[in-house]
Amino acid sequence: MENPESMERLSRQVKVALESADLSAFSDLLDPNVRWGPPGDASPPCQNREQVLAWYQRGQASGATAKVSEVTVLRDQILVGLVVRGTNESQKRGGRALRWQLLTVRESRVVEIVGFDRRDEAATYADVATG
Repeated sequence: MENPESMERLSRQVKVALESADLSAFSDLLDPNVRWGPPGDASPPCQNREQVLAWYQRGQASGATAKVSEVTVLRDQILVGLVVRGTNESQKRGGRALRWQLLTVRESRVVEIVGFDRRDEAATYADVATG
């Protein structure tokens, strides 16, 4: 189990890195073998730090932006709410789409990022994942 103070500090760092779109700062928070994808995917699209950063870079290059709407520490996970603009999905939804990411932390590094369309799904997944 992660130290609660470390988790709070890491959650603030995640928020700053995501809001500023600073991939270098975000890179420092990621484990080299971080995995990112949808819930329950045994072979997620991103399976290391470089692939995760490349995914974010592609989003930036396409004009996508995200504003952090929530950062909540849940034991050894961080629930991040995002208001996304500049994507096809956000265009369909009137210019913005709400997205949720659940970041699992081990030894003060993000080891897994799971993406969700709804907050309740992310929170339920967090409860199931942590028992």
